[in-house]
Amino acid sequence: MKNIKNIILVGLLFMVACDEWTEVDPIGPVAENFFNSEEEYEDALLGAYDLLQGVFWGNLIAVSASDDFGSGGDAFNYDQPVVQNVNYLIHTPADQEQIRSHWQLMYAGINRANYFLENKNALDFSGKDEMVAQAYFLRAFYTFELVKFFGNIPLKVEERNGVNRIADSQVLAGDELSMVRVSSIGFAYDLIQEDLKEAIPNLPATQDQSFKATKGAAQALLGKAYLYDNDFENAAAILNDLIASNQYSLITGEDYVNMFTTEGENGSESVFEIQYTNVEGAGWDCIHCSEGSYFVQFNGPRSPFDDPVYASGWGFLLPTPMLYDLYDENEARRDVTIFDLRELRDSGGNYSAPREDTGFYNHKYMPRKADKAGNASTPELVHKNNYRAIRYADVLLMAAEAEAQISGSNAETYLNMVRARAYGNNSMDYTSAEGPLLEAIYLERRKELAGEGHRFFDLVRTGRAKAAFDAYNDNKPEDFEAINFVLGKHEVFPIPEIELKLALAEEQWGQNPGYSN
Repeated sequence: MKNIKNIILVGLLFMVACDEWTEVDPIGPVAENFFNSEEEYEDALLGAYDLLQGVFWGNLIAVSASDDFGSGGDAFNYDQPVVQNVNYLIHTPADQEQIRSHWQLMYAGINRANYFLENKNALDFSGKDEMVAQAYFLRAFYTFELVKFFGNIPLKVEERNGVNRIADSQVLAGDELSMVRVSSIGFAYDLIQEDLKEAIPNLPATQDQSFKATKGAAQALLGKAYLYDNDFENAAAILNDLIASNQYSLITGEDYVNMFTTEGENGSESVFEIQYTNVEGAGWDCIHCSEGSYFVQFNGPRSPFDDPVYASGWGFLLPTPMLYDLYDENEARRDVTIFDLRELRDSGGNYSAPREDTGFYNHKYMPRKADKAGNASTPELVHKNNYRAIRYADVLLMAAEAEAQISGSNAETYLNMVRARAYGNNSMDYTSAEGPLLEAIYLERRKELAGEGHRFFDLVRTGRAKAAFDAYNDNKPEDFEAINFVLGKHEVFPIPEIELKLALAEEQWGQNPGYSN
């Protein structure tokens, strides 16, 4: 996904206004004279896909924000202060790094999708409708990421065919002066849903290249957008259609044990998977230049650590003892999810203790020596491990939740499908003796999707975040810090202060509630 980088420079959404500009001759094609061939359309669409690889910034923040993971890191210093601030919910608008990168790169993704869409009628050729559908999917995906992190974000909106839509036009320098935040988070989800409804009819069930969006991926994201919007009827309908297609299946046995390894990528459970590669390097002066995942490095035990399979990392994102204790000994996903190094630690072995050490590590995305071999440039920045953005187990549990909310008939069936995979049989099928079905589904999501970046947002969207963090404080190890979730504030993250200043929008957009200085 490199060609487009020489064609369009839209890395940041908002830019500092300047009184003087220096004219230089462009290198390569000029954006205004692009879209003269099918190949150029393909290049522009590839450029829109390229920003997906920036999702690792959001994953890092989302996992750290969860009540089930501690930030970890250096035991004596804040070596990744934004990650650690987020973990303790003491982050502020002045924090940059990962929060700002997620804001920038997801907006850049929207802008690249819009660059394609504003030129969608410049040329006709066979297959263009499918490409346009992919662009709408990508715009919906990037917008969804921004809305779940930052709430009712600024967007350019227009009316098309009597429906409010995100405008099919780029945000250029100066546009930020007239842009406003959408009226509500619900309105933002409406916009996302409209993009996906337009995309679905023209997307194929399968693709010739694994990075491309499919009909199933768009259906799953639409179901998720309905679920986040508390539109359970529509969520159940679209997710039931996806499940009935039999396009996907749960991976079992040894394949499940290895699902999060590079060998397990793009399997039958993968609905939408973000692809990474280690062949193009990056450096500390340009982490964004990487085609690999920076997220993986955080999940490895701190050096010194010697293991025949796993490589050392930075000792972040540590599962809590409370999460570990949720799992039964006879369910496969405990070991798939959590790597237990307590014995090595307690025996005085080759182990470096991180902050608030639990002895547990996020096994799903731990660095492995076999994967790290051959990493280009600065090796810790270019891990090739894919991110499973949407997998079939998530789809089943979203559908189960939506069905339970409307008293549908499929909720238990979907829940039990996920449980049967975890236990290897139907011995743990849901019964009413466990308590409310919806609570059982919430618990299943917590166990099944741990370490994948969903838990914090599940708590927020269902109104259970305050209670979850209070429960964490009641059960945490005595020497761990308490975490205070503030209602009306911590449901979203602050807009990075520097972005508000660069856009001259401190008054026009305002800061998210609770974060104003």
